[in-house]
Amino acid sequence: MFSIKQDFLINEQIKFSEVQVITNEGEKLGKMSIKSALDIADERGVDLVLVSPNPENPVCKLLDYSKYKYDMAKRAKEAKKNQKVIETKEVRISPNIDKHDLEIKAKMANKFISSGNKVKISMRFRGRELNFINQGKQIMSDFKDMIENCQVDKEPKMEGRNLNMFISPIKNKG
Repeated sequence: MFSIKQDFLINEQIKFSEVQVITNEGEKLGKMSIKSALDIADERGVDLVLVSPNPENPVCKLLDYSKYKYDMAKRAKEAKKNQKVIETKEVRISPNIDKHDLEIKAKMANKFISSGNKVKISMRFRGRELNFINQGKQIMSDFKDMIENCQVDKEPKMEGRNLNMFISPIKNKG
């Protein structure tokens, strides 16, 4: 069952003695007692919704609350549908990787970049491989050159035993 989360006080939940009343079209009906405002809302077949709980001058609006909540949920769903979630994909390479294996990994990274995702390229150094960090940085540079339409977000940097670099698709300015 779908339940409406209530953000506003409506009808009998409003505890102010006098409120400023506005119609759904924006027409001001003026300041009146809560009882007469509820009578007007009942007469028009709508709800009295507290939109501004200011103690000095509380403002209520006459509107169909369930329709209003439905429209808000619909707008939120539409906004969520239109947003693009960018994932970070990871490609792992080693310092002693062969040229063909590097090309295969670059092809994978190209696929990730073309689908709009960021890519983390990580190279793990084991044992004596730590003596060849510069060689690892050169492999990273060659790897970056194999990938099309990308920009480097974070240059290759050692973090523990890993050399990490982040790349993302080039943003179109337009």
